[in-house]
Formats: sequence, C-alpha cells, structure tokens
Amino acid sequence: MALKATILKANLSLSDMDRHVYQDISVTLAQHPSENAQRVMVRLLAFALEYQDGLSFSKGLCVEDEPDIWLKNYSDEIELWLSVGLPEEKWLKKASNRAKQVVLYTYGENNQGPWWQKNQNTLRQYTNLKVISLPYSATSMMAEMLTRTMALTVTVQDGEIWFSDEQHSVHLIPETLQG
Repeated sequence: MALKATILKANLSLSDMDRHVYQDISVTLAQHPSENAQRVMVRLLAFALEYQDGLSFSKGLCVEDEPDIWLKNYSDEIELWLSVGLPEEKWLKKASNRAKQVVLYTYGENNQGPWWQKNQNTLRQYTNLKVISLPYSATSMMAEMLTRTMALTVTVQDGEIWFSDEQHSVHLIPETLQG
C-alpha cells in the first residue's frame, strides 16, 4: 500500500524590506512521504522569498518534470521555476529551457560545496539560472518548526533573513552562488 502525502497549512507573515513586499499568505502544501522536515521548510522559505501574485506549489516530488514551486502566466508558460535541493545538471538544463527564470535554493550538510564545485562551470551557461546556498545550521533548525498547522514570520532586510514561529527564531544569511 502506498503512503499518502501529509497535508500542511501555513500562515506566512512576510515582510521583505529588500523587495518592498508585505503580505500575509495562507498556503496549503503536501509533504511527500519521502520528504523530510528540512526540505519542507526550505520550500516554504523559498516560496516566501520569491513570493509574487500567482506563485504556487506544484505537485513537486510526485511529478518528475515539475519544479517545487512555479509561476505560470495566462498562456501557461512558466515565468518562474523554483526548486530546492541539489539536482543534476541535466535537470537544471531542462528547467532553464522551459522557464523564463529559474531559482534554485541549495541546502544540506557537507554536500553543497562539492555539488557546486562539480557543476558550477556547466551551470554558468544558463543565464536565467540563479543559485542560492542556504546554511545547513539554519535550515536544520527550521525543521524543528514543522507542524501540520504553522504560523510563520519571514522578515528580510539587507539580504538577511529571520524565519520564526511562536517558539523558535532562525537567522539566515544566504549566499548567492550564481545570478
């Protein structure tokens, strides 16, 4: 018998002073049975950091050729392809060919550096690709905030991020590797 996804609800209070985006956002997303808490929280953070009207979670891990999050226009063209993790270069090539803009948020312990060293020369040819590295220490603390119903605050100022709930607060300084 196949395991089913866990449905999560999050209320995000976003104050992005760098982009002048101030929004309260209610989202529903599915946690795939193979997806850990850290990945879910990185997806939520990526959603908040790239938020604009029309941005939505895709079927993600359930569908091989879809991003985690996307923005489509009225012609069903992909304006923004947003993914998290450390995908293979061929997957990013496909994304860059299908979308006007691709943003990748990398995370993980001791594997972001080697992944970037291996792929950076090839990825530089994709001019519509932005790669942002999130510190493992911070994303692992974010995983502690995962519950089925969450009230989260995301504050961005001068490139620094504060991600918090009622009991935890995590400070992140992302590193832009490309874009």
